[in-house]
Amino acid sequence: MYKAKVREASRELTAKEKIMLKDTSNAISLDEMTQEAQFNNEKVVLNIDYYVTIDVHNDKADDKDYQQFILVDKDGKKYYTGSTSFINNFIDIFEELTEAGEEVTIEIYRKESKNYKGKEFITCSVV
Repeated sequence: MYKAKVREASRELTAKEKIMLKDTSNAISLDEMTQEAQFNNEKVVLNIDYYVTIDVHNDKADDKDYQQFILVDKDGKKYYTGSTSFINNFIDIFEELTEAGEEVTIEIYRKESKNYKGKEFITCSVV
């Protein structure tokens, strides 16, 4: 069984938006996108409209209960990740910028882990 439910959103969502956001089959993986950008020596810069946290239960996954974090840019494109380091960093940036009434434009990139040799994690910075 697969079940997805919107846990939180940075703005009010319509029923149609909730249904749309629970379906990540047409969303872009930040993990894959940053790997490709790094390989091609390119930057990933997004102008974010809002974000949503989805609780997922999937009997076919190794970890049956997990979260997906969805970013929606100003063009309506969806991006997803489960990276805790990214989520925590992004929410801090998003809250401060929206509180100040500013656009949320971020660069998303990979960084080498200090704790795990040869591993990388996704994070972001204000542009």
